[in-house]
Amino acid sequence: MKPSARRLSWLLAWLVCAGAGGGWLAMNRLAELRADFDTDARIAHRVLSQRMVQHDAVVATLALLQPANGRGEPERLSALYPQIIEVLQRPAEGAWPPSAAAALEAAEAVSRREKRAALASEDLSTGRYWLVLASYPLSHALRFDLHAAVPWSEWPMDPATSPVRAVLHHAGQSFVIQPGRFSPGALPSWRWVAAKTLASASQPLELVLERPVDWRELPLAAMAGWALAAALLLAGLRMLLQQRVARQRAEELLRLGQVARLNTLGELAAGMAHELNQPLTALLANTQAARRLLDEQPPEIATARDAMSQAASQARRAADVVGRLRRLVERPELTAQAQPVALSAAVQEALHLLEPELQRRGIGMDVEGEPDLPAVRAEPVALQQIIHNLLMNAVQAMEEVPSARRRLHLRWQRQGGQAVLSVRDEGQGISPEARTRVFEPFFTTRSGGLGLGLSLSHSLAEAMGGSLSLAPADGSGAEFRLLLPLA
Repeated sequence: MKPSARRLSWLLAWLVCAGAGGGWLAMNRLAELRADFDTDARIAHRVLSQRMVQHDAVVATLALLQPANGRGEPERLSALYPQIIEVLQRPAEGAWPPSAAAALEAAEAVSRREKRAALASEDLSTGRYWLVLASYPLSHALRFDLHAAVPWSEWPMDPATSPVRAVLHHAGQSFVIQPGRFSPGALPSWRWVAAKTLASASQPLELVLERPVDWRELPLAAMAGWALAAALLLAGLRMLLQQRVARQRAEELLRLGQVARLNTLGELAAGMAHELNQPLTALLANTQAARRLLDEQPPEIATARDAMSQAASQARRAADVVGRLRRLVERPELTAQAQPVALSAAVQEALHLLEPELQRRGIGMDVEGEPDLPAVRAEPVALQQIIHNLLMNAVQAMEEVPSARRRLHLRWQRQGGQAVLSVRDEGQGISPEARTRVFEPFFTTRSGGLGLGLSLSHSLAEAMGGSLSLAPADGSGAEFRLLLPLA
């Protein structure tokens, strides 16, 4: 994964954590506000319903007492019930006052028919209405003031500061108990409404409470603190993961370095054995020839024969020692250790190990692979060492190239019954004289190089049943191709 993609993934992780935590805090706060609103709505409905039932009881008591005193004595009732502002009585043969006769007569007819008090229609916005009870010999009408009817001592909200709007509705008319707070900052989607008719058949007023939620009521400080905590937590986690990845990369590079040193030692010992075996073989042939010549001379034939026999014996012994040394340091057969390996995974692992080096040198990457390429048969460590050597050679080949031109091209695909991995750099390329010797042991064009990396990689590839070759020169740089059998 590219560094920019990793940074984006961490940013997305922080956004998810901050959003989830902030959302949880916000929803908890909204749940608390909603619970408070529902509780206030229930209390408001209960106390208003009790007051309306009380109105029914008052008018029913007047009907039972039947005081025959004309317009009654509202002063006494007002002293007990401040919400009662006027009391009217109508004898059986009398009439209601002309100013409210129509409304009171209609309400009296309803009361007589339903045998209960009835609400006389009036402009509810003024906060006043008539409650009429038809009885004999006197019918009674009480006028109530809703401003005084609200039991403020039991009211669950402060009407001056509460954000809840409380309104009584009836027959298309409304009376505002408390205006609430409808600020421009209220979130339209967070607006709660509770509506319920008061528990009085004679005064079926509908109580509607509406509660807008302002975004400033959310726990912004706690949400910001959570976002900061999530950022610090993810930063710490990222640091730990980076340290872990760096440690794993260092351990893997150390392991590859140890394997490379052992294989290099094997190459070196094999080369020395090869170089020593030739003169020893020649010595053996010469001493055997000398022995035959000495056999033809008359003087001291036995002595010469014994000396040459000892020389031949020592030469054979030296050859045996060298042979045992070569067998000791020679690499084991890798074909028997081969197993199915995903070539793309091996390449990505090598790129992961070299990622700091590539970034330090400012080398860009072009990676292209056949997505459904089957696994190859290879020894995993040997394959990693080959890819590592090819990548390091490509990186070192671009040391003298301007940073803007440094680019590494990797491509893997199927080629018949094999898979081919191509590693191409944008370096100075390889001269025609050096191209014929790049896989020779101890041949190098780089100052300080041992000349064993490509030779070792070539040997490892062949030991696994594959091959490593240098592609024909085509433009700048050099391209090496690793072929391995498909599993």
